[in-house]
Amino acid sequence: MAVETDSVAKSDPVSEQLAQGVLDKTAALYALHAIQPNAVQLQMLSSHVRVMAHRSLTGEVLPEVDASLFEDISPESLALAQQIVDLFGDLPPEEAWLLSVHIEVAKANE
Repeated sequence: MAVETDSVAKSDPVSEQLAQGVLDKTAALYALHAIQPNAVQLQMLSSHVRVMAHRSLTGEVLPEVDASLFEDISPESLALAQQIVDLFGDLPPEEAWLLSVHIEVAKANE
């Protein structure tokens, strides 16, 4: 999964290193589950993971997220998203809800 760096990552090498490690593991998980995102989906995923890395390192919190918005996301996508969020070790479950949308959309490419 080749991804380009964004401006947030370029300004913070520690955040970039964390994000790239998670993106590498995400690529392996996507391959394991035969999920093939297109170029735009990869860029969106990359940006999201980089912001997650920033939040993980700074302790910045998400605004309140309504769980009901994610009722149509499959349990499989939610579980995979939680696996990815768990790689950070310190992010709240709401991060997985948001990340699951990337997975669900990429799964639709099949």
